[in-house]
Amino acid sequence: MRLVLTSFTRSLVIAGLAGLIGMSAALSQTVQPSPADLRLVPQSDAQIKLSFAPIVKKVAPAVVNVYASRKVVQRRQVSPFMDDPFFRRFFGQPGGNDRPRQRVESSLGSGVIISSDGTVITNHHVIKDADDVRVALNDRREFDADIVLMDERTDLAVLKIRGDGPFESIDFADSDSLEVGDIVLAIGNPFGVGQTVTQGIVSATARTQVGVTDFQFFIQTDAAINPGNSGGALVDMTGKLVGINSAIYSRSGGSNGIGFAIPAHMARFVAKAADHGGKVQRPWLGATVQLVNAEIAEALSLDRPRGVLVTAVFDGSPAFEAGLRVSDLVIAVDGKEVTDPNSFGYRFATKMIGEQTDFVVLRDGAEEHVTVSLQPAPETIPRDTRELVDYSPFEGATVMNLSPAVSEELGMEGIFDGVVIAEVKRGSTADRVGLRPGDIIRGINRQTVETTEMLEGITKKPPRVWQLDIERDGKVSQLILRG
Repeated sequence: MRLVLTSFTRSLVIAGLAGLIGMSAALSQTVQPSPADLRLVPQSDAQIKLSFAPIVKKVAPAVVNVYASRKVVQRRQVSPFMDDPFFRRFFGQPGGNDRPRQRVESSLGSGVIISSDGTVITNHHVIKDADDVRVALNDRREFDADIVLMDERTDLAVLKIRGDGPFESIDFADSDSLEVGDIVLAIGNPFGVGQTVTQGIVSATARTQVGVTDFQFFIQTDAAINPGNSGGALVDMTGKLVGINSAIYSRSGGSNGIGFAIPAHMARFVAKAADHGGKVQRPWLGATVQLVNAEIAEALSLDRPRGVLVTAVFDGSPAFEAGLRVSDLVIAVDGKEVTDPNSFGYRFATKMIGEQTDFVVLRDGAEEHVTVSLQPAPETIPRDTRELVDYSPFEGATVMNLSPAVSEELGMEGIFDGVVIAEVKRGSTADRVGLRPGDIIRGINRQTVETTEMLEGITKKPPRVWQLDIERDGKVSQLILRG
C-alpha cells in the first residue's frame, strides 16, 4: 500500500512539521539543562591546570608569623611557707637557690600586613602580656614589632613592624557580601611548621553563639584551621581579606572542619582606631535589648522570631534623644538585618563616633526609622582607678568608679554606678578570696560602697570580720571573712 498525498494533505503535513519545529525551538529556549548536562570535560591544558596558586602568590607575602614572648619571675620553693621570712630561715636552701628566677614564655601565631608601612593585624590572644613581639615574613626576613593597640573585647590587636618598607599588604574585602558556599583560603602558620594554605567554603555567616569575644559575629569555614593559624588571613577568590582566623571548634586540639574568623569589617574598624590615638572608642547607645524568642514573637504577632526588643532606655542617652522607646523592635541597622543581641551589638559597635546610624523599628505594628547619633559613652563620675595594697580581702585588686564609659569598656551593659573590680593580681589576697574582674562591690558590713576613695578608706581600718556584698552577673552574694 502506498501513501498518496494530495496537495491538500501535503500542505497539512508541512504545516504540522513547521509547528513541531517551532514548538521544539520554543522548548529549547525555556527548558534549562540538568546539572549533569553542565558538567564539562576540560578541553585544554590550561583548564586542567586551573589552580589557586595565583591568589596565593598574591597574598602570601602579606601573611606573617608572629612570635610573642614574656618574662615570668619564678621563685624556687620547697615549702608553702616560703613567703614568710621566719620559715625561709629553715626551708631556704644555701647558695641562693631560693632567689627569684626568670623564665621566658613564648606563643606563636600569625598576622596580616594591611598597609605598606608595616601595620599588622593579629589576634589579641596571640600577643597578650607579651614583652617582646617579633614577626617573620614569607621571604624569611624577621623584624621586631611594636604593639600599637590591643582590644580584648574583639580579640584583635594591631602591630607596627620596625623596619623600612614598603611591605607587601592585602586589601580588605566587603565581608558583608560574603555568602554561604563561597570558596575561601586560610593562610597561617599551623603548629609552627611554616606558612600553610588550606582551602574550603564558607559554612555559615553571622555565627553569634561562639563565646570567643564580646562582639560575636563570626564567619564559619571548613578550611582547615589549627593552633598557630590564629591571626592569619581568610581570603576570597579575588585575593582580598574577608576575615582574621581566630578560633576552632575541636575536642582534640586539631581541625575538625569548623573554624571561625572575625569579619574584615570588624578588623577594619579596629585598624582605624589604631590610626586615631591607639584606642578603640565605640559608640554608646544607652539602651538595653533582649532576644526575641518564639513566645515573644507570638505575643507581638510576628510571623517568626526576628530583631531585638528594647527593654530599657536611659535618660539623656543617644537612644533617648533619638526617640527610641521601650518595647520597640529593632529589625535592621543601616539596612542590615539583626537577628539577636549579638548581631545587633556587632552592627552598632562597628560604627564610628561622629556618624549617624539608621534603625528600622517595628512600633505598634508599623515600621519606623529612628536616626541615632553616634557618641562616646560619658564618664559621669571620674573613674579614680586605685590599686588596693593594704591588708584586706581586696589586696591586689584594681578598682574603678562605674560610669557609662567604664561600663562600656568592661562590657557591663546598663550598669552605671558603684565600684567595680577591673583587675585582680594572680596570687593576691583578692585572687585567693575568689574576687574576679567585673565584680561590683555593693557593700561592706552593711555600709554601701559608693566610691573607690570610700573603699580604700575602709581597707586602711580593717574590721575584725568582713561581710562583703558582691554583685556578679546580676546577682548579689554575701561573703563573710575574718580580718
